[in-house]
Amino acid sequence: MFRNYFKTAWRNIVRTVGYSILNVAGLAIGMAVALLIGLWIYDQYSFDKFLPEYQSVYRVQRNFDSNGDTLTFQTTSLKLADALRTQIPEIEYVAESDWTSGHGLVVDNKKLYLNGAIAGTDFFKILQYPFLEGNANTAFRDAYSIVLTQSLAKSLFGSEDALNKTVRFDNAHDLKVTGIIKDIPANATFSFNYVVPSAYVYATNPSVKKDGLSSFGNNNLQIFVKLKSGIPYAQVAPKIRNIEHTEKGNINAMSSYVTLQPMERWHLYSNYVNGKDTAGFLEYVKIFSIIGLLVLIIACINFINLTTARSEKRAKEVGIRKAIGSQRKDLVLQFLMEAFLLTTIAFVFAVLFAWLSLPAFNTLTKSHIIMPFNNSYFWMVMIGCLVATALLAGSRPAFYLSSFNPVKVLKGAIQAGRSSLSRKVLVVIQFSCSIALIISTVIIYQQIQYAKNRPTGYSLNRLLATNINDDLYKNFTALKNELIAKGIVSSITTATSPATDVWWHSDVDQWSGKNAGETVEMGTILVSEDYFKTVGMSMREGRDFSNAYDSTSVIFNEAAIKRLRLKNPVGQKITWQDKQYTIAGVVKDALMLSPFKAADPTMFYCLPNPQGILLYRLSPQITTQDAVAQLTAIFNKYDPAYPYTYAFSDENYASKFNLEVLIGKIAGLFAALAIFISCLGLFGLAAYVAEQRTKEIGIRKVLGASVQQIWLLLSTDFIVLVLISCLIAVPISFYFLHSWLQNYDYRINIGVGVFVLGGLMALLITIVTISFQAIKAALANPVKSLRTE
Repeated sequence: MFRNYFKTAWRNIVRTVGYSILNVAGLAIGMAVALLIGLWIYDQYSFDKFLPEYQSVYRVQRNFDSNGDTLTFQTTSLKLADALRTQIPEIEYVAESDWTSGHGLVVDNKKLYLNGAIAGTDFFKILQYPFLEGNANTAFRDAYSIVLTQSLAKSLFGSEDALNKTVRFDNAHDLKVTGIIKDIPANATFSFNYVVPSAYVYATNPSVKKDGLSSFGNNNLQIFVKLKSGIPYAQVAPKIRNIEHTEKGNINAMSSYVTLQPMERWHLYSNYVNGKDTAGFLEYVKIFSIIGLLVLIIACINFINLTTARSEKRAKEVGIRKAIGSQRKDLVLQFLMEAFLLTTIAFVFAVLFAWLSLPAFNTLTKSHIIMPFNNSYFWMVMIGCLVATALLAGSRPAFYLSSFNPVKVLKGAIQAGRSSLSRKVLVVIQFSCSIALIISTVIIYQQIQYAKNRPTGYSLNRLLATNINDDLYKNFTALKNELIAKGIVSSITTATSPATDVWWHSDVDQWSGKNAGETVEMGTILVSEDYFKTVGMSMREGRDFSNAYDSTSVIFNEAAIKRLRLKNPVGQKITWQDKQYTIAGVVKDALMLSPFKAADPTMFYCLPNPQGILLYRLSPQITTQDAVAQLTAIFNKYDPAYPYTYAFSDENYASKFNLEVLIGKIAGLFAALAIFISCLGLFGLAAYVAEQRTKEIGIRKVLGASVQQIWLLLSTDFIVLVLISCLIAVPISFYFLHSWLQNYDYRINIGVGVFVLGGLMALLITIVTISFQAIKAALANPVKSLRTE
């Protein structure tokens, strides 16, 4: 029986090959889009879940009340790590870690400067990255040890076995390779090229450990913990919440408490509201899910419309089959078999399209997704989606066609191919989705451009940044003098943060007008002289730091002055870290964090010695290429143990738009595909309507109708449907886009123009699509149209 269904279905597909191609093409594109987005979504949900026992791994966080708002920080202290280790017996392992930074690695004549982590002894017992050589128990027994990733070991030692060999670290000490781990997958939140034990830092610089354990206020680390097997977080949450983690008498942390965030939420739940992690990146995953679903629905609607539109061709077949005894369920199975066969063909092409598009898609999304052909779970899901799509796309035609009354069909009383209300509704739904995607793409683009055109408050053009190591620290003055003397740079300074970020926040203890119990946490940047000159910030009032070491002055930005509610701030006193300082000046706000938010309140303090980031602006007289060549030679002169590395500040600032740009590109790409799929359906429907009305068109032409009149006759219905789609899409898209824009403090106002533009684009595309068939029908010879059989 099924064999007969299959043969009949195949014959019907071949007989109407043109419409079958349109059906398969639309479905294949829709399914390919859904497949790509599905793989991307799975990749996002799989972050960190490749690690064994990830359910028991947590990151320590601090919440504290800032005048009614609960702020969350993941920066923690070594003293807190020690308290968790000794006071919470339910915790199996505790390990502190820095936030990864660049260090020099030298083996023979190979010099690399790569990011790595400095972490506690139990780091690999918590984050159980698989070892190829060595193991987590022995890797950090010796303070002078290092664990390398597989690719780094190959880069340093080639084909030789790296275990037990030595690496010169930061041109200071030789570290023994005690472990090789597999390369960190792309779907890992915490990534590095190597790990050095904290014990190495404590051995070479004992004051680091002494200072770290002396105060809970030295928050410059992150802490990972692993609970003992079978211990739920709810059991230890009260103990951790109430653990001592602030200095007694610290008025700025009276309402603070400690929490843990489970590893499975690190990637997707990155936004914090009142101390609780809420959907951060997860919001964008949801957006992509909706886009993929909409494109697939549009493709299914295409299938339904094209199949039901041609139902007149099958009406007599249905009538004859019913007359000779076929039951409705037999006809339903027949038409579902056709839908399943077409869907299967479309699925094969969809997998092919997705596989061919995957490299470009990975480049666009900065992912490392592969097509999991060898994964049985993948095929189970794909088969389930295939069946669901076939049922979704084929059920309406199957039940519609099988419902025909055989007597009426054989008498010719049913004109099934004529335009039906249900088909019009489906076309409206289809174009409503497409128009909403077009409008969304335009709004996202406008929001990105609005933020890009926002004044930044400083000049990032030709401003470079380089991390300072020990040799650069020692030779900073000579390096600075030579760079300026040779005219390579116009200005040079150092700071504890890059120009486009703020790495440290601290409390201002006292200021004029402070309310009882009030706390203010603000960005804090330690700088060298010429900082504001180098980064291009302007003073609003007061003075810059003097060339001599200015140990009693601080400078605030405008946002900090506003936050502290200071009037006439220059000359006023504040207390910071138990010392009193004078406000020397107020600098204009600069967008050092998010370009979509207000400037972060920030305090600047000048120190005589160089800080961790070297900032320097290229002279206008020198080309970038020549400057980099000369800089490489000079840096190698003063820092021979490290390769010269640098970053352009304007590129770092541009990277702040990466997520929004990605959303815009994906929305635009899939909006175009949605419109293309819709146009395939319109093209097929227009062709069929023209075919159905061939004799009517011939008669009208004989009676004197013009080409324009025939075109209008065939186009009006479709244009009206698109106009209705516009009316539906506008309020829906406005609602969702308005909600999305609320995530940004600095945002556009949605105007009427974008909706008019979206509607006009959809209308123009519709007219172009149907005009080909309409004009073709209008130009046909009426003699051939009216000739009978």
